[in-house]
Amino acid sequence: MKDVQIDLRDGKDLPIKEKSLVREIFEWVVCLLIAFVIAILVRYYLFTPTLVKQTSMTPTILDGERVLINRVVRTFNLPLYRGDIITFEKPVRTNDGCGVYDERHGLWDFFLHDVIEVTKVSFIKRVIGLAGDHVEIKDGNVYVNDQKLSEVYLNGVKTPITGEYHDIVVPEGYIFVMGDNRNGSSDSREFGCIPLEKVEGRVTYRIWPLTKFGAIDK
Repeated sequence: MKDVQIDLRDGKDLPIKEKSLVREIFEWVVCLLIAFVIAILVRYYLFTPTLVKQTSMTPTILDGERVLINRVVRTFNLPLYRGDIITFEKPVRTNDGCGVYDERHGLWDFFLHDVIEVTKVSFIKRVIGLAGDHVEIKDGNVYVNDQKLSEVYLNGVKTPITGEYHDIVVPEGYIFVMGDNRNGSSDSREFGCIPLEKVEGRVTYRIWPLTKFGAIDK
């Protein structure tokens, strides 16, 4: 005799196997949704593996390498330091030496742009100047508060003046950034200082290629 289970809601008999299959599908869907939410939370608040598609940080980080973005810096509003390598949202324009951004409109726009990041363009650069610092580029060198910056990571490459902002005091709540590839980087020399609220995280580890796996030296 075939076993059946009685559904008292509508008086119909449903096979046990059929009901088990429906429940199993439902449980799988719930598990996938939970996994998706956890992945999104980890990606937004903790860390994000990402593929570098720029040459502006050559020779420190090469085009095609994969790095790990530490989002804890943004999540807990931790301080940044000169020499830190960071990622941030590219400004859409500049006003008074500072990058300016379009406002987000609605929760869905925020989710797509800031969480999933499908509509965002991000840059990877090095922090050169902090709030209150006087950054000046002259004779191919970078000076911070009238002190010549020691930049061993440039391997002797000079820093050209490629934009309007080569002698500037960094405003409160902003940072001045440049790429290590000084002749091939669009950075604060052109679009000005970046607001701290647009910093996505600190880049501290290279995860690909495996032969270079490990911490990225400042």
